[in-house]
Amino acid sequence: MTTLPDARRDELAASLAEVRERIARACRTAGRDPGAATLVAITKTYPASDVDILASLGVTEVGENKDQEAAAKAAVVTAPLRWHFVGQLQRNKAKSVVTYADVVESVDSLRLATALDTASERLRERPLDVLIQVSIDGDVSRGGASIADVPGLAAHVGTCGRLRLGGVMAVAPRDWEPARAFDVLADVASRLRADHPDATVISAGMSNDLEAAVARGATHVRIGTSLLGMRNPLR
Repeated sequence: MTTLPDARRDELAASLAEVRERIARACRTAGRDPGAATLVAITKTYPASDVDILASLGVTEVGENKDQEAAAKAAVVTAPLRWHFVGQLQRNKAKSVVTYADVVESVDSLRLATALDTASERLRERPLDVLIQVSIDGDVSRGGASIADVPGLAAHVGTCGRLRLGGVMAVAPRDWEPARAFDVLADVASRLRADHPDATVISAGMSNDLEAAVARGATHVRIGTSLLGMRNPLR
């Protein structure tokens, strides 16, 4: 591992402490254990050196949303991290993603699930954990399965021998109050668990709405801006 820049390490350490406290405080406010929600650091557009620093500070789970960038980082970061793929995924990228991702959070179609299953059988020793991405408002053009399609998709994942259904993921629509959106997701998650008891993961909440997500049962929160800073829109 290369020498870590002291200034950037200090910056990330301070941000990480603030984010961890926000998560713990949100859990306590919701009457949950302070460690009930896991931080997934979203490192898209940031260099592998930042991932190295976060790992050295105790972060264990990171997320990326573009295959080319994620694959390059995973190839050079040696820390034992759990890699989440969180972006919309084309089926032709499945062969690449399964070689480094531990979790794919954005499964939203039968065909994508099948592609990931086939690739995992060929290229992985262990099953791939997947979450069903839920379209809260039904606009599936932005990614996510419609709520009505979740049971059938979950059943299909259950037939895929190299996939393991972990739960659900969603992004609150911009024109919805986060609390309302995450209430909907919590209901979807509850109904999913009735048929798939091991599907306990609820990945919800980002820098601007993690408190609302944790209050409604999020087990994982995906934090980028509050942790790493504002992204350069040209990157």
